[in-house]
Amino acid sequence: MNIPSNLKYTKDHEWVLIEGDLATIGVTDFAQGELGDIVYVEVETVGDTMDKDEVFGTVEAVKTVSDLFLPLSGEIIEFNDNLESEPEKVNTDAYGEGWMIKIKISNPDEIAELLDDAAYKELIGG
Repeated sequence: MNIPSNLKYTKDHEWVLIEGDLATIGVTDFAQGELGDIVYVEVETVGDTMDKDEVFGTVEAVKTVSDLFLPLSGEIIEFNDNLESEPEKVNTDAYGEGWMIKIKISNPDEIAELLDDAAYKELIGG
């Protein structure tokens, strides 16, 4: 199971790469494995400012549709448009080309609530 140590994680199986006041967000390798073959990623919230834990989009796999929860409050500034034509990138490169959104963080204090790699590994029983 791939759990990079440079990322933060949520109990909802999303990863967060923090670079200053920007965060890149996607679903973890564990999550994509549980979902199975991803066929569609929908994010219609670009330009919106949202609160932590709000639903920012959905991911559709062959066997289920799952909501995507915002791990930090902020403005959604970018969606990975490549996922429109290649949603399978979430399966093949969850931490790279499979990223989903970028946000401008509005409440940096929330970062402390995210899990580190060891805590996430424990959460998934790794």
